[in-house]
Amino acid sequence: MTNEAIIFANAQALARDGIIKYTGREFVTKTDDGKEIVVKETEPIHTYSVWKQMGYQVQKGQKAVAQFVIWKHSEKVDDDGERQTKMFMKKASFFTRAQVEAIE
Repeated sequence: MTNEAIIFANAQALARDGIIKYTGREFVTKTDDGKEIVVKETEPIHTYSVWKQMGYQVQKGQKAVAQFVIWKHSEKVDDDGERQTKMFMKKASFFTRAQVEAIE
């Protein structure tokens, strides 16, 4: 499962549980067996580092709305000069748009 799929599934569960909100928009997608379904869009959730890449800072004192495991990767250059990539699962903390502010 990709990080996108992991985050999507967790965001849907968080919205169903009332932890995050729906945007009011819907979209049509297909299930693995090809059946079309209508899915409600949730407000965006991202990690601290993704919000920072997007030009936002998590507000002081904010606590993550959720923590769950996603894929992470690290790269090293070995003694022969070859790049080695390692993939592993790691718990990450997620914040909503309401918890961040634009970096000035």
